[in-house]
Amino acid sequence: MDLADRIAAWLREHADAAGAEGFVIGLSGGVDSAVAAALGTRAVGPEHMLAALMPCHSLPDDLRLGRLVAETLGIPAVTVDLSAAYDALIAALPPSDHPLAAANIKPRLRMTTLYYLAQAHNYLVLGSGNQTELAVGYFTKYGDGGVDLLPLGSLNKTEVWALARVLGLPDEVIERPPSAGLWPGQTDEGEMGITYRELDHVLAAIEAGDTAAIAPATLQKVQGMIACSAHKRAMPPVFQHE
Repeated sequence: MDLADRIAAWLREHADAAGAEGFVIGLSGGVDSAVAAALGTRAVGPEHMLAALMPCHSLPDDLRLGRLVAETLGIPAVTVDLSAAYDALIAALPPSDHPLAAANIKPRLRMTTLYYLAQAHNYLVLGSGNQTELAVGYFTKYGDGGVDLLPLGSLNKTEVWALARVLGLPDEVIERPPSAGLWPGQTDEGEMGITYRELDHVLAAIEAGDTAAIAPATLQKVQGMIACSAHKRAMPPVFQHE
C-alpha cells in the first residue's frame, strides 16, 4: 500500500470512528490544501467531500486555483466571501499597530465557516498543515490550526510537493509560491525568513541530533521558532486546584 492509500485508510478509520459522513476542507489554491483534499477524496469519494472557497480580500488566483483543484478532483465546492464579515469585525475592534492582529482574523473566520459547514453535513474538518509548519508554529492558533484531522501532519513540505505530483494535481498549484494569503504579496518563506527546503533540512538535522553542518545563526533561528510556538502544539495548560 503506497503512502496516499495509507493516509486515505487512516482518514476513513477516523471518519468511521466519529460517525462522520465525509470531510470539508478549505481550498486556498495552494499545494497543501490540494493534497489534503485529494487524500480525503481518495478516502471517502468525491460525493462525500465538500470544498470551501473562502475569499477574504484575497487575490483572484486564490479563488481560481481553488476552483481548479475542486474541478480536478470532481468534488462539490461552495464559495463563502468573508470580506464583509472581516470588514465588520475590524470596524468593531479597537485599532492595533500589530499587523498579525488583523491578518489572523482571516484564518479564524475561515475556521468558523468550516465548522459551520461540517456540522451542517455531519462532516469532519480536514486540515492542511504539514510537519514543517507544525514544528515551527507556522499556522494560526484556532485558525488554520483549528481542525479535526491533519493528514499531512507527519509529512514535511518537500514530501508534500512530491506527493502532489503522485496524486496528479495541477502543476500551476504545485509550483505556486506558498502563501497564507494574509496580505497582498505575502509569502510563507518571505515571512519566515527561510525557504521550506532549508527549513526541512534544519529540522531533519535537529531530529537526528547532528547539527554540526548547520550555520549557527540558522540553527538558532529555527530553534527559537520551535520554542516560541510550543504553546500552539499543546492543549491549554490547566491550573490544578488541590
